Amino acid sequence: MLQAAETTTAMPGKSFIELKEDIIKVIKTCYDPEIPVDIYELGLIYDVAVDPGNNVHILMTLTSPMCPVAESLPRDVEEKVKKLEDVSEVKVEITFDPPWEQSMMSEAAQLELGFL
Repeated sequence: MLQAAETTTAMPGKSFIELKEDIIKVIKTCYDPEIPVDIYELGLIYDVAVDPGNNVHILMTLTSPMCPVAESLPRDVEEKVKKLEDVSEVKVEITFDPPWEQSMMSEAAQLELGFL
């Protein structure tokens, strides 16, 4: 797995922090079609790592292994992040360890869905 860059700037362009913020903004445009909350707030994104060459590794899960968008959602994330100017390569890895559960949602997502 790629590790986050230790320096404040990876390749020329945006700082590591700015690039990671941009990646998260893009991820927040991806939605599980069954739940009206973006996948970042749902807690489906476990890690976003950027190496010094601006290669991005995203570790994510799905709400269940039988999720109807198991093939399309990770591809959507990858394609959207690849469009960022300062990103070199993108790899999206799916894991079910730990399995997703409702407690992984942000407070905003829980509020939106009526759990708070």
